[in-house]
Amino acid sequence: MAQALRYLVVFAACCWALPVIGAPAEAASKTSQNDYDLYKILVDSIDQVERNYVTEVNRRDLIESAIRGVLSKLDPYSSYIGPNELERFHNSVASEFGGIGIQISMDEGQLTVISPIYGSPAYREGVLAGDRILEIDGKSTEGLSIDESIKRLKGDEGTVVALTVMHSGKDAKETISLTREIIHVDTVLGGRHGSDGAWEYVFDPQRHIGYVRIVAFSRDTPTELQRVLTQLQTEKLQGLILDLRFNPGGLLSAAIEVSNLFVSEGRIVSTKGRNSSERTWNARKEGVFQGFPMVVLVNRYSASASEIVAACLQDHHRAIVIGERTWGKGSVQNVIDLEDGKSALKLTTASYRRPNGKNIHRFPGAKKDDEWGVAPNQGFKIELSNREMLDLIQDRREGDILHAPSPENVTAKKPKPDGGQPAFVDRQLQAAVKYLNTELAKAP
Repeated sequence: MAQALRYLVVFAACCWALPVIGAPAEAASKTSQNDYDLYKILVDSIDQVERNYVTEVNRRDLIESAIRGVLSKLDPYSSYIGPNELERFHNSVASEFGGIGIQISMDEGQLTVISPIYGSPAYREGVLAGDRILEIDGKSTEGLSIDESIKRLKGDEGTVVALTVMHSGKDAKETISLTREIIHVDTVLGGRHGSDGAWEYVFDPQRHIGYVRIVAFSRDTPTELQRVLTQLQTEKLQGLILDLRFNPGGLLSAAIEVSNLFVSEGRIVSTKGRNSSERTWNARKEGVFQGFPMVVLVNRYSASASEIVAACLQDHHRAIVIGERTWGKGSVQNVIDLEDGKSALKLTTASYRRPNGKNIHRFPGAKKDDEWGVAPNQGFKIELSNREMLDLIQDRREGDILHAPSPENVTAKKPKPDGGQPAFVDRQLQAAVKYLNTELAKAP
């Protein structure tokens, strides 16, 4: 009797962690005997550990570990948020926290930097896109989930965190100490600074080609971009390069609004899940910037919201996409309250679909031939080697300071004044300029 009572208590403790979102009531009430037997294995295992393990263990710790074990079989963006983590999670959603300014993901089981955020401590101290984070404050990241990693990286403003990283294309590890701060991000940048320190967005004054780099999609990005485009129009804009390379994404709403600045009708994006109805977002005609050719630059570190914009403009033939196949982060996470809001699940419930209906997300186990990400237009796939990628990152870092050389210098291979190695040549940017010049030459 005591054993049966213990089983029922542990079973009840487990069941709240196994919700079925959107399942019909009659389906939920018809749990098969096989499912019951599987639940019983879990409950019996927890019961045996709790009663017989060599030292006393906390039942809640066991239950939470079981939940995390279940979620570890899913994608790296699904996770359990315990009571002690929930306040920190809500703060992170509100962007009010001390951090170092990086976007991270799991790539082949390793914690990887998608991109540092421009101007952040990570950016200033040399953390690079593609870096593998091996340790945080001397503790290995092996086996850590995304949320556990973020928890270690975040902290109070002014505190220090040490990252041990392996840069892409290098064999030696490097430890970088970073001081956390409140991250404020300017997301719409130009190609160079003017004499007054402001960004300049005119790339080629003779042909009136504009260059805009979006480094993340925040709440203010659409408004910032609209202001820049209005300014460029007063300077007789004839062609535009929209650079989304290394852009890790951001808000879905910002991606939709940015897409709508260039597309006046039709579908922008949709979401579709196994247990949720399809939802679509369509363009509006007001405030659209049209009448000039466009190029969108992407690379292997363009993710999430940047993929939505690139896919939308490509499918509507508003722009051609040049560069590399994108990251493949096109999933929707819902936060599901547990224990009356004391804890929660962050669960991937749907994936983004581009206007043509094709999938964006790279699911676990996806192969190169599978459908995911955004591929460059035919004839415009330009892959950079690891060496070129590092040179591009360094070239950008130098270009983001006030005394950097102007961006025109990257389109022609010129020797350095000291007779050393030639200046870096951005082949993807070169291709964008060549395409726009060809299109503009067709104009009457």
